[in-house]
Amino acid sequence: MEEALNVHRLHFAFTVTFHYIFPQLTMGLALLLLYLKTKALRRGDEHYNRAARFWGRIFGINFALGVVTGIPMEFQFGTNWAEFSKAAGGVIGQTLAMEGIFSFFLESSFLGLFLYREKKLGRIGHWWAAFLVWLGSWLSGYLIVATDAWMQHPTGYKLGADGAIELASFWGLVLNKWALWQYAHTMLGAVQTGCFVMAAVGAFYLLTKRDETYGRTFVKGGVLVGVIAAVLQLFPTGDMQGRMIADNQPPTLAAMEGLFDTQQGAPLAILGQPDVQNRRLDNPLEVPQMLSFLTYREWTANVKGLSNFPQDQWPDAIPLLYYSYHVMVGLGTIFIALMLLAAILLWRGALYRARWMLWLLMLSVPLPYIANTAGWMTAEIGRQPWLIYGLMRTAHGISPRVGAGNAWFTLIGFMGMYTVLAILWLFLIYREIERGPGPGDSSNSEAAIAMAAD
Repeated sequence: MEEALNVHRLHFAFTVTFHYIFPQLTMGLALLLLYLKTKALRRGDEHYNRAARFWGRIFGINFALGVVTGIPMEFQFGTNWAEFSKAAGGVIGQTLAMEGIFSFFLESSFLGLFLYREKKLGRIGHWWAAFLVWLGSWLSGYLIVATDAWMQHPTGYKLGADGAIELASFWGLVLNKWALWQYAHTMLGAVQTGCFVMAAVGAFYLLTKRDETYGRTFVKGGVLVGVIAAVLQLFPTGDMQGRMIADNQPPTLAAMEGLFDTQQGAPLAILGQPDVQNRRLDNPLEVPQMLSFLTYREWTANVKGLSNFPQDQWPDAIPLLYYSYHVMVGLGTIFIALMLLAAILLWRGALYRARWMLWLLMLSVPLPYIANTAGWMTAEIGRQPWLIYGLMRTAHGISPRVGAGNAWFTLIGFMGMYTVLAILWLFLIYREIERGPGPGDSSNSEAAIAMAAD
């Protein structure tokens, strides 16, 4: 049973991690598409329409891959996690069904209109198509996050006579306070992915001296939106997410911070290696009293360490949780510094000539993907050993009739298929970038320079 449990967990971790490569970009680009279409509508400028069409094609590629890789996850609830689905399906089925029926169809329908019916829709109709693509994309994200947030902090439920978890309050489910802050934090992470990708493509065009007008537009849009998203990711959304963990999952907070002993004026660990066996953090680099202040707004507040809780309540894989959390926070700090520096250069009119910064923007593309993955690992590993926090242990949620061998067979199959999909995705994205935003770019003209500077 232990082997099967580990394989089922690895199976879902692999599929959800690979899947989230695509929706984080589409959700981020949805906002940026709306930004470009708004500029086009206000100015009546074909330049921004061409820019929006270019990113619409990239959005469509990511959307298609996201659908293909997302469908197996829905089936895994029944194939790999049947006991969980049996117990909690009456609750999570609400948000998952709404995501599929309402938001997914809203997004996909108007994406088709956005990509293929621009002339028939007209300028205003095409803007509305972009708006509804954004609305469907972000509504889809909310319903998925609300499902996960219920597993982190279950609300709006009751226990039936047979032990099944039943929905008692629909609004308690969808307006879970955990969902509200987790959603804001998650969507800002997606926006940062979209901003870094847009800025990186723009930097590539500027460095290679092709499509330079569009390159300036992409770099400017990515930096302006990205710097706002990077700051909001830290505060208030990241701060509030951390405080909710402290209030509702204190063993998780202690494991994330490598805090084994309860302390007054607890320090914030910047670096260090958690030694679970000896219950200590080796080679720590710490900021004195900072964890107490960030958690409770008091420098000498008491913060409970792992030793304060029974060991069966400790999160699984504490070192992995600790490192994933610190990777997320570390990269988030880098994003703020990088985007602020780029914004200062943009304000001074030096960004488009600063080749070192353009190289930094272009080479930073993988970092938001790593940060978002580390963030989800922190959330999901931190919830363990609970599948539904305080209600169902992870070990009790798997399908008892699906053995480790069967799970390994499908996992290996998924790895093979997803490798092919990854190669196809890279090829299609490369082809679109090579194709460029559109013909007729006159990057050295005074009009082009003035347009990008607006």
